[in-house]
This record gives sequence, structure tokens and C-alpha cells, in this order.
Amino acid sequence: MAKKKKKKRYFKNKKTGTFNKKKLKNAILSILYEEPAKTVNYKQISTWIGIKDSETRKLVHVVLQELKEDEYLDQVSRGKFKLKAKTGSVSGIVELQPQGFAYVNSDEVDRPILISQRNLKHAMEGDKVRVHLYARRKKHDLEGEVTEIIERKKTVFVGTVQTSKNFAFLVPTGKVGFDIFIPKEKLQGAKNGQKAIAEILEWPTHARSPFGQIKEVLGDTGDNDAEMHAILAEFELPHHFPQNVDKAAEKITLAIPEEEIQNRRDMRDVTTFTIDPADAKDFDDALSVQQLKNGNWEVGIHIADVTHYVTPNSIIEEEAKNRATSVYLVDRVVPMLPERLSNGVCSLRPNEDKLCFSAIFEMNEKAEVLNEWFGKTAIHSNRRFTYEEAQEIIETGEGDLKNEVLKLDELAKKLRDKRFKKGSIAFDRIEIKFNIDEKGKPLSVYFKEAKDSNKLIEEFMLLANKQVAEKIGKVKQKKSPKTFVYRIHDKPDPDKLVSFNTFIHRFGYGIQLSTPNAVSSSLNSLLNNVKGKKEQNVVETLAIRAMAKAEYSTRNIGHYGLAFEYYTHFTSPIRRYPDMMVHRLLERYLAGGRSVNEQKFEDLCRHSSDMETKAANAERASIKYKQVEFMQDHVGKIYPGVISGITDWGIYVELETKIEGMVPIRELDDDFYIFDERNYALVGRHKHKKYQLGDEVTVKIWRTNLERKQLDFLLVENER
Repeated sequence: MAKKKKKKRYFKNKKTGTFNKKKLKNAILSILYEEPAKTVNYKQISTWIGIKDSETRKLVHVVLQELKEDEYLDQVSRGKFKLKAKTGSVSGIVELQPQGFAYVNSDEVDRPILISQRNLKHAMEGDKVRVHLYARRKKHDLEGEVTEIIERKKTVFVGTVQTSKNFAFLVPTGKVGFDIFIPKEKLQGAKNGQKAIAEILEWPTHARSPFGQIKEVLGDTGDNDAEMHAILAEFELPHHFPQNVDKAAEKITLAIPEEEIQNRRDMRDVTTFTIDPADAKDFDDALSVQQLKNGNWEVGIHIADVTHYVTPNSIIEEEAKNRATSVYLVDRVVPMLPERLSNGVCSLRPNEDKLCFSAIFEMNEKAEVLNEWFGKTAIHSNRRFTYEEAQEIIETGEGDLKNEVLKLDELAKKLRDKRFKKGSIAFDRIEIKFNIDEKGKPLSVYFKEAKDSNKLIEEFMLLANKQVAEKIGKVKQKKSPKTFVYRIHDKPDPDKLVSFNTFIHRFGYGIQLSTPNAVSSSLNSLLNNVKGKKEQNVVETLAIRAMAKAEYSTRNIGHYGLAFEYYTHFTSPIRRYPDMMVHRLLERYLAGGRSVNEQKFEDLCRHSSDMETKAANAERASIKYKQVEFMQDHVGKIYPGVISGITDWGIYVELETKIEGMVPIRELDDDFYIFDERNYALVGRHKHKKYQLGDEVTVKIWRTNLERKQLDFLLVENER
């Protein structure tokens, strides 16, 4: 009898011809669920899936490691993996919906699992849970129930206190489907209506609410400091330093011993300057430039030598590691390092000698790097420029250090051109800013756009980050690179790109999906074409959503958005902990040190990525709060807008000020509207009226809710 030929599996996405990490995880798990007893390595998996290119085969290796860490696979021996015993359940992350039910997202199944409110078993937003899957019904969502809470995302919540005679509740801020019961003796002096932080102590099985205690009273609702501290607490971010950390920082001296300078490359006589925002106090980076005798240019990128002052295992180090990043809210910076360091000792202030870790490049007129040097330096900044001052020199050709500024601008533009030719994507988003009074009240809104002076700094920071990553990561064939911290950016999700392309066709646009390079170059053309048009923000927002999120990892897969094979973060150690890790590793390896433990640094990378996400969410929440506060004085006014989001609970509309609000679906009372997810639209069942992403509409400011950071609009045509 003829032997049955084994069916070859090809999972490669026909439409885009490429894999990203998420798609690869799904494909690998699908294969292994078919043959759960099989032990595999990355070469077998690559063959089964039909992967031949070395870049994606490398990605398979990374994905197998991550599936092991996420407990989907067991590592049987070095490089060999086996599926963990499969049951009728999967594990995943809870995503609560405004209506009370939830979805659980799991790499073990190809779509989210719907969990009704009664089957959540007290699971909360972000929790890692085990879910029992129900039998699949045709044309229905995948459904199940939570059987175990594997890991709580958070047990500490911020909210508003509501007191009665013998007890109180904390009503949490954000997407939380419960209030926390607080016994009177655990109120810590919190009064009715105040903002506070509470910790859940227990949640009995049949209790509607968890039991907790107040940890900290933040202040009165509506007070700007209390509200900003509440936003930080909502995302589990600190709002002050412990006393012992501040005291330790105060002991660090500004004076630099002469013997320390003797051990470094002394660059105090080379023209050096900083370019930063007008309100900045923490100057991470400075640039120097001088012409060499051979006619080439020596460009120095000088970065504050934070790790000279912050030593391993010190209390300042532990605090910086936990925070992992500075947080930038609308009206304040919550620094990673105490002010004594961030704005004083480490800040590259003008007319002061400072210690740096520098990347110095010899460049020709084409902005090609001919030679490079990395090491410890001493510098003296001659001038502190704001972006506006540097921009004026670039535009007029006049001003302090004009020759140096103009030369760096010329080189930066050449670096930028080369980067885009290689496939780098140009996401130049406009930032929304507020003019606020001394009490934190927003008086007006304005926009901040990146100009040549911003791009000058950006290009040299990118160059330093790229060259540092290459110095450690790029090794001879068959030689293993030493463990390092990379800034990685995965390829976009192919399905999201197809969906995005379908949507932009209605505006007469399109992108090429054949290869990753075709995607990036056609995306750049698209972003350039939509500039200044009504659909610009919607198209840019959806393009960003189709992209993966950049993160930190010891496993380098390159940076898709920048089109760099090697990239790291070296240039901002005052405000990012990964940069401190990079400084320490670079110093160690330049001195010939051995490779460090990969798993330890991978764990620190994951923590840093998580904290970066929390900081970004807090920043967005503070902007949203100020937008709603600003619009309180505009209730009843009518504005033109563009539909920026469609959901089954309402239409999101963005005004010309970039302020976004929602028209609740229940206020669309002229028909019964159905959510068409594929076409980003709401369609009337009877009259077939359609509201689609990108449509122009006119809205009236209806109501504001500061507590929920919520802005509600009414469509003017419906009101009439």
C-alpha cells in the first residue's frame, strides 16, 4: 500500500507575503495542536510553514522562546520544544467592554472569546485568566467562562469616595465594573467626594463588591493636583519620591574631581550645545561638531553619564528600575530620577563641565559614517538652544553658532533622506498642547509640529542608537552576539493592513502589500498625500493602529518602522531605564567583559515596555481630562467635525482642535442603526442612512463628565 504523503503546511499570508510575531505564534500553535506529542525545533517549524528567508526563520526562534515564557510550550532540551498538555481550556487576557461583558484574548485560539458578565467570576480588566471553552455554535462568537484567575493585573485602584453612616465605597475611575466596599475603620480619614487610592483585600465568592481599605487620600475632586495624582495612581504610577531616595540624591555632589576627567576623553574645548523644548530642565543630550584637517566632520553625540552617579543595587537605582520611565502629563513631568539628578547633576546645562557617555562619528559631506568611537567623555556646553531658537537660525542663516547649527542641519537632512530611501516610515503626528493658568485650568489649545530643528536632533539620536546597537549586535557569522537591550518593532499585522487598505480605497488611496518594503514606501506616499486634508487624522490614526507597538527585548528582530536591522535606546538615560541598561552593557563590552544573563535582562525589558505603556496611557488620560475641562465652557456650541471612530455604542467625532467626543448610539433616534465592523460604519436598518469613518458631520457640545473624562456630542441634523 502506498505511503500517504504528508501534507505540507503553508501559512504564509498570500496578501502581504510576510509574517509578524502574532501571526507566527498562531501558526505555530495551530501546527502543534494538530500533533501535540511532537517535539520540534525552529528549523522543522520553518519547513512546515514554508519559511525560507533567514530573517523570518530567526523570528521563529524568538517566537518559540516567547511561547515557552508564556507557558504554552515546554523546552524539552536546548532548542527543542513541545506543547504543554492541552485541556478544554485556554489562558488569556481579559478585555472588559463598556456594556459589562468581556473578551478574553488568547494566542491559543484564532479569535477573542466572549465571556458574559455572570461568567467573569470577578475577573477584571487586564487579568490573566483560564477559560473553559463552550462547544462552538455555528455563526456565533467563541464563548466560554472564567474558571481561574491566574494573575491579577492590579489590586490597587483610584477613585472617588462615597460615604454613608457606617461604611463607604470607592467608585473606581476607568473601565472597572464594580465599587470597592470600605469599612468605616479603614477610611484613613477620607471624606465624601474626595479622590483616594484603595487596595482590594479580599473578594468573597458571593459578594457583589470586593472589600478594601484606603491607602492614600489624594485630595478634593476637581483640584488640579488631586486629579493629576489620581491619573498617575489609576495607571499605578508614583507621584512623589520616597524621602530616603530624595535624601540619597541630595548627597551626590555637582563637583567633578580632576582625576575623573583625566580618565576620560576631554572634549570641553570642542563647540557643544543642546537643543530642547523651551520648558525642559532635564538635558539628556548635547551635540558637538568640528571640521577635521582632512575636511571631514567630527560629530559628537554626548549623553548624560547617569550610570556614573546611579550605581547598581543603590536605592536610587531600585527606584529608577521600578519606575522605568519619566511620565509627561499635560502640566508636569514625573521624573524617573530625583530632581537633584535629572535637573541638576546629570543635566547637560550650559557653561558647566559635565560627564558624558559619547558616540563620536567622522562623517563626510554625504553624511556617511567613516569612523566611530564610543566612550566616556567630559564636555562643556557653550549654549542652550530652544527648538524655536535653533529653527530661526536654520530659516534665517543668522544667530549664535550659526555655522555649527547649519552644518548639522545639512548632515541631518542627508541622513533623513537615506533613511526614507531604505524604507523608514514617516509618522510625524501633530501634538495637542494647552496653555494653562497657575491653577492648571486650560485657557486655550494649540498644536505642536516637528520642524527642522526637531528633526536635526532626532536624526543624530537615531544615528547614535543605531550605531551603538550595531556595535554590539552585528557580529561575524557563526559568532553569537552578547546579550544586549534592543528597541524592536515587529512587522504590521497582515490582516489589519488589508482592512486598512480596503478602508482608504473609499478616499481614492491605496498601499502596496506585496512585501514589507513595498508597504513602507507606499505608506510614506500615502501619509504625504493626506497632509492637510480632512481625512488626514483618521488615515494616520488607522495606519498607526495597523502597526505593531515598539518594545524592548534582548531578542533582536530589527525595527520595522525605522527600517533598521539593529536599534537600541542609548540617548535618554535621565528619563528611560533601558538607556541606563544599555550604558552599563556597552561599557562592560567595550572593556571586553563577558555576556550577561539573557533572562534577567529580558525580564527587565518586559517590565520597561509595560511601564512605557502605562506612562503613555497616563499622558493620554491627562490630555483627555484637560480637553473635557476646556470644553466645559463650550457646552451648547456647534462645531464641524470628522467621524474618527465607529463602535456599536456610538460615533466618535474629532473637532478641528483635535478634541474628540462621542455621539451615543441611543441618541440616533431616526432609525435602528447596525454596526458594520468591516466597513467602519453604522447603517440604518430601514432608511439605510450610513455614518462612516472619515465622514464630515456637524455636532453640538452636549455634556461633559470630568470624572469619566467623557465628552458627549449630538449630531446637529438629528437634533433638528
